[in-house]
Amino acid sequence: MATEPALASTRVPGPRPLLPGASFLKFRRDPLAFFTSLQRTYGDIAAFSFGPQRVFLVSHPDWIEDVLVTSTKKFHKGVALQRAKRLLGEGLLTSEGKAHLKQRRTIQPLFHRQHVQGFADAMVRHALRWRDTVRGGTTIDMASEMAGLTLAIVGDTLFSSDVQGDTGEVREALAAAFQTFDIAFLPGLEFFERLPLPAFTRIRSARERLDRVIHRVIEQRRQALDQPGGLSPQESGRDLISMLLAARDPENPGEPGMSNEQIRDEAMTIFLAGHETTANAMAWTWHLLAGHRHVEAALHDELARVLDGRVPSVEDVPRLEYTRAIVAESIRLYPPAWTMGRRAIEPHTIGGHAIAPGSLVIMSQWVVHRDPRWWSEPDAFLPERWLGADTGNRAPGASHQGRPKYSYFPFGGGSRICIGESFAWTEAILLLATIAQRWKFTAQGPVELEPRITLRPKNLRMQAVAY
Repeated sequence: MATEPALASTRVPGPRPLLPGASFLKFRRDPLAFFTSLQRTYGDIAAFSFGPQRVFLVSHPDWIEDVLVTSTKKFHKGVALQRAKRLLGEGLLTSEGKAHLKQRRTIQPLFHRQHVQGFADAMVRHALRWRDTVRGGTTIDMASEMAGLTLAIVGDTLFSSDVQGDTGEVREALAAAFQTFDIAFLPGLEFFERLPLPAFTRIRSARERLDRVIHRVIEQRRQALDQPGGLSPQESGRDLISMLLAARDPENPGEPGMSNEQIRDEAMTIFLAGHETTANAMAWTWHLLAGHRHVEAALHDELARVLDGRVPSVEDVPRLEYTRAIVAESIRLYPPAWTMGRRAIEPHTIGGHAIAPGSLVIMSQWVVHRDPRWWSEPDAFLPERWLGADTGNRAPGASHQGRPKYSYFPFGGGSRICIGESFAWTEAILLLATIAQRWKFTAQGPVELEPRITLRPKNLRMQAVAY
């Protein structure tokens, strides 16, 4: 199997010389290089500090499984997501303990396969609408375009309404919100955010702008629910906001449903996660396909064989095996969630190292997904490695060649694995299949990696070519 230069057109800004021990400055300047260097220099557990915060980078899949699954009760979410509560509130991504378990029980049924399948029509409909707006020979900002497309889809499935009129405001607010990652680890953040500094003013404004959009829709749907006769079962199952309004804890069905603020927090989490991560996954996938025409040709062969010219549907998703393999390999190389953290709340030991309460444990998908111990030709774009393989965080099959389960964890793992994993796989496969039926894209210059809360592509300019 030939090695392909998957990163030949990807440029990562190089680190500048810094004073020894300036961990935070090194991290902020180039976090991907910082984590990679730590793992290569110190191995599967590396200790460092961000000011007074003790941090451990853990890079062995077995130890990652221990933190996320076996010993999960000894950890809470990391500092970045704790501070993200300023934007997300107490949603599934940020809540802890009994509150998280109750919300997970209540919301889990909303993401069962039958509901995800019901949203597939909206995914394809918006993909068709987007591909019809593209003009051959034009150069587009692919990251921005995919963000607009996934925003329309999550708006439709979450709100059962077209949020195109809010797209500009929402995208600007999201951009301001994601800038918070640059300062999430800043020592003394709680003091500085009380000051009228521009960065914190933008964060507060971002929340207010996003809240206006979400609260408006919640109120509209609650009013419809409270009208005589309420919503029919068909109407209440048409969008996630309505489903959140009707949801009850299955262990306590007699309890009242969620308040507007609880629904706001869950909707905000779904809105951001469902929009941002899939947009990045799709943008990176187009980038990789542009540099690997033989993969693109194999993709079109599968689409022609399986679809025979018709529009894809949810029934086609399990049959589009190579399409899924392309997505799996894309998010291995460019995981939208490129790092995750847990804060120890009890003493623990990892690899013989004592982890004191309050310590931060970081696990980086970027590092582990490119570790040559688990991946042959780790920097190559080889979708074939996934054919017949289980891409979830479950026991590896024969195609995994004995890799540990947590050598691949794009959606996290354990009790806090991404609740929208099935939604994300379905959406990415259907978008790729629908758009690739008509278009392919060529790169227009190098692209940079922008690791913030998610791994974004920067300056991803592409030219559309009719297929």
